[in-house]
Amino acid sequence: KFFKLKKPHAVIIAAAKVGGIKANIRYPANFINDNLQIQTNLISASYDSKVQKLILFGSSCIYPKNLKKPIKENQILTGALERTNESYAVAKIAGIKMIEAFNKQYKTKYICLMPCNLFGPKDNYHLQNSHFLPALIKKIFSASKSQKNKIVKLWGTGKPLREVLHVDEVANACEFFLRKKTNNFLINIGSSIEMSIKNYANLIKNKIDSEVLVKFDNN
Repeated sequence: KFFKLKKPHAVIIAAAKVGGIKANIRYPANFINDNLQIQTNLISASYDSKVQKLILFGSSCIYPKNLKKPIKENQILTGALERTNESYAVAKIAGIKMIEAFNKQYKTKYICLMPCNLFGPKDNYHLQNSHFLPALIKKIFSASKSQKNKIVKLWGTGKPLREVLHVDEVANACEFFLRKKTNNFLINIGSSIEMSIKNYANLIKNKIDSEVLVKFDNN
């Protein structure tokens, strides 16, 4: 009904069931089921309504767990995925392959953008479901308000590397690729800067409250 009524020229599929490590481990059925349905419905409706431009957002977790960086688009499906978010990754890979199949069979020009970690206004700060950066902000902010001890305990070693982009930068990338003709349907959207989780935690700590003590739990 929506597509028939609005007749959009372009569609950007940013809708998804998303969450952090804990949510991915706890709700694998929701992550694969919801995302497959969202993508299938919107891609099919776009094609049926003769939408000219379509962008599907993916995720860097579509790539195999153990890859040398920088990650290239042709490395998709060349190895095992990270098990903790496998359901989400498989759903996103299915969406990418659906785009590829539609382009091949129907000569559409749909594309998939794979952004790195995003942050910005209206982010999700829920401690069970958020991604690493808003979770760090929330935990460090909460610790700064403590009257007893300003200690933040974080999972892991703090050594894994992450790159982040502000949501406005990704919006600019969407506008760029909606206007640009390209033969590549799968395109990584990343940053030139990559830092460890520990460095992000210290950066946020120094912005909010330098007295907060950050500890890592490798269990």
